[in-house]
Amino acid sequence: MLTLNRLVDEGDAEGILEYAREFHGHACPYLALGIRASLVAMEELGVGRLDYSGSVDESILAVVEINSCFTDGVQVTTGCTLGNNSLIYLDLGKTALTLVKRSTWEGVRVYADAERLAKYYPPGARELFDKVVRERKGTDEERKRLWKLWEEIAHSMLTLPKEEFKVERVKVPPMEQAPIFSSLRCSKCGELVMETRAVHVDGKPYCLSCAGERYLGVLGRGIVELGGRE
Repeated sequence: MLTLNRLVDEGDAEGILEYAREFHGHACPYLALGIRASLVAMEELGVGRLDYSGSVDESILAVVEINSCFTDGVQVTTGCTLGNNSLIYLDLGKTALTLVKRSTWEGVRVYADAERLAKYYPPGARELFDKVVRERKGTDEERKRLWKLWEEIAHSMLTLPKEEFKVERVKVPPMEQAPIFSSLRCSKCGELVMETRAVHVDGKPYCLSCAGERYLGVLGRGIVELGGRE
């Protein structure tokens, strides 16, 4: 199998989808949409997939506005991930990617409109999705039929004309590179915690969970507040 960087350089969306399937767990329309949007943004911006030095330096940033299958397609294609600090998540609920050069802060935003893309779904596909996934009421046979349909639609999303997207040049406000912080040991659980996520009680450091403080987490519905005292 060709490397991801090579597949991206060649614009081989089908090959990228196979890698993305392994990463995401399955092939679906919005995973493929993330791949296609990324390729459009990369071509417009004139950049390739992050290599070793690029990921260490965070030379390219991918700013996504939704935590869905779309974002996994972006991570696989661009090489910008949450872990290498090149993926920025804005909890805006829009199927959109902004690819940015850190050197100039020039970027390209690619937005996909679900209503505009509805014509690529065969009759009954959306209703089947609602029953199986949204309502979780589908039979085994309906689930199998949905996954087959979803795979077929995914392949069609890989060849979407650029005109199906809203593509615009943008200037992005500068963002700091990921700082390196020291760790403190929680006085209750004994685990190390990043110093910026520790609180001090009576002069002793505690992690947020042991201190009973609220903290933020990313769930299916976006960024939410969790934890706190009962």
